[in-house]
Amino acid sequence: MFELVKAWYIKKFSDPHSVTLLLLLVATVALLYFFGSYVMPVLVAIVIAYLLEWPVNKLARITGSRLISVILVMAAFASIALGLVFGIVPVLWQQLSNLLQESPTMIEEGKDFLLHLPEYYPALISTTQVQAIVTSVENKILELGEILVSASLTSLKDVVAWMIYLVLVPLLAFFMLKDKKELTSGISQVIPKDRKLISQVWHEMDQQIMNYIRGKVFEIIIVGLVSYATFSFLDLRYAALLGALVGLSVLIPFIGAALVTLPVAAVALFQFGLAPEFWTIVIAYGVIQALDGNVLVPLLFSEAVDLNPVYIIVAVLFFGGLWGFWGVFFAIPLASLVKALINAWSSNNQGLIAKQD
Repeated sequence: MFELVKAWYIKKFSDPHSVTLLLLLVATVALLYFFGSYVMPVLVAIVIAYLLEWPVNKLARITGSRLISVILVMAAFASIALGLVFGIVPVLWQQLSNLLQESPTMIEEGKDFLLHLPEYYPALISTTQVQAIVTSVENKILELGEILVSASLTSLKDVVAWMIYLVLVPLLAFFMLKDKKELTSGISQVIPKDRKLISQVWHEMDQQIMNYIRGKVFEIIIVGLVSYATFSFLDLRYAALLGALVGLSVLIPFIGAALVTLPVAAVALFQFGLAPEFWTIVIAYGVIQALDGNVLVPLLFSEAVDLNPVYIIVAVLFFGGLWGFWGVFFAIPLASLVKALINAWSSNNQGLIAKQD
């Protein structure tokens, strides 16, 4: 067994470039795993910097100054962020409060609907089965309520930290954009000289991560606005809240759309019952999801995400379990990074074999 492992190691990591790439990868994963909460503001700033790099470059070609471009783009970004906070967040909070107040009534009506199912479909479901389902749902709701209460109490301690992040993160993003060349050259001096594979992976991932972040933000905005407009046109209550949920659901490929279906269907069922309006909303929601998956995603991401859906779901589950929200957000780029690493090692091994021949 030891000889097999030794032979595999010699085959894969006989080149110093491969060893350097492996050590850098292990160090980065260890840093994020053990100190992820401490470097989170830096990661958020990197995301913002990647998002704003494209408009900064475009504007720099017009103004001739990167500093002026960074200042203008950051000012526009801050204005949009403040507009969202003070314009949209209060509306969403109000609708969420109203929905939580009506949730006990919705739960009771749903319970009553389930209890009457055996009368209409006695051959398909029994009273005992329905009672078991109702009990299970009630227990899950109680557990969810306890989790929400505990989360709200613990989150009060983080208010000061969030206020600090609101100042630090934009500053970090500003200096990352302004001093991009100096920062990248400083990092390159720290990395060992045997970094051919690191450069190969970096060049492959750099543009891909930028395109992914920008495309994902555009996807959230487009899907959220279209959902809000559709729900408002169909006179569905809590249209803004549900539209925002549908927009944010695209962060989790495949799984997010399935999860958000429940609140959309529940609100529609509570408001309209099994009337034609309910089925119209369900069909419209299905059309939005179909257009997102088959038209919008290929248009925004093009060839940036060339991964099998199985790999994407596994990446969401794995990286989401490791790093929570940011693991889910970066699941696809991280899966693409794994693919790039495998390609780099494979191409390097083929080069070594060719030299030996």
